[in-house]
Amino acid sequence: MDSWDARPAAPSPAPSVALAVTDGMLHFELAVAYEVFSRDYDLTVCGPGPVRAGRFLLEPDHGLDRLRDARTVIVPGWADVDVAPPAALVDAVRAAHEAGARVASLCTGAFVLAAAGLLDGRRATTHWAHTDVLAARHPRVTVDPDVLYVDNGSVLTSAGKAAALDLCLHLVRLDHGSAVANTVARRLVVPPHRDGGQAQFVTTPVPAPGNHPLGELFPWVMARLDRPLTVEDLARRAGMSSRHLARHFHAVTGTTPLRWLLAQRIRRAQELLETTDDGMETIAAATGMGTATTLRRHFARTVGVPPDTYRRTFRVRATHPAPAPA
Repeated sequence: MDSWDARPAAPSPAPSVALAVTDGMLHFELAVAYEVFSRDYDLTVCGPGPVRAGRFLLEPDHGLDRLRDARTVIVPGWADVDVAPPAALVDAVRAAHEAGARVASLCTGAFVLAAAGLLDGRRATTHWAHTDVLAARHPRVTVDPDVLYVDNGSVLTSAGKAAALDLCLHLVRLDHGSAVANTVARRLVVPPHRDGGQAQFVTTPVPAPGNHPLGELFPWVMARLDRPLTVEDLARRAGMSSRHLARHFHAVTGTTPLRWLLAQRIRRAQELLETTDDGMETIAAATGMGTATTLRRHFARTVGVPPDTYRRTFRVRATHPAPAPA
């Protein structure tokens, strides 16, 4: 009798994924996770009882205590970042991680992970509109506002809304390989991997006029973005030293004069790429960046994709009115 067993090996069990839900979750991110992990995974929904997500009422399969049995725990977006997440949710997510689960947050679900202490000493992201709040509330977290997601191994976070799908596909790629992740992406009619980060979606508005020393400087700069302005030029216009200018700039904008100026130049370039057919040299001149080479370098470093790619993605196509009926 042969010593080896000729019987076919039993198929490997599907990786277990648990969605952690309570009242106050964002339904978009919840639906994204459910759609991605409803196949190829043993998916369960865990909550304290019937849960309302926006206009939808959800019946969980198990209580929050079952999160610790899952290989991966997904925390969808938290609707109101000014409201502390429920202690029961925070405790259950922490317990799941301590039991060995991989924990991933989608969008503002990062606030739940931060409250659980899972982001302390780690790099993380969330929706760009809330990165400053996350950083201020949890100073031990290194918040990166420019990426679509951050993978720390056992703790992962995604940026806002559609970036939740990017992270979910990343998890599928880790668990099942690129072929399966690409199949899921095709089913959802989305790219399996997106270039760049959420910086390409972030607006950089000029601070609203107010009772501060730079109130008249901002519109003056915006009208002269095509010129090679320096910090000394801005300080001279504001009637203060460069050091005082830097101090006021940080108080009003949270950054330095040069970084703010570059952000305005990039935003103007984005507008021209979206709304005109101007060539790169023309846009570089109009934004004060001199040459197309300089424009491409700064644009790709700041936005995460080259200007040509950005234009193809965000180009506003002219619409032609339909002819009047005869």
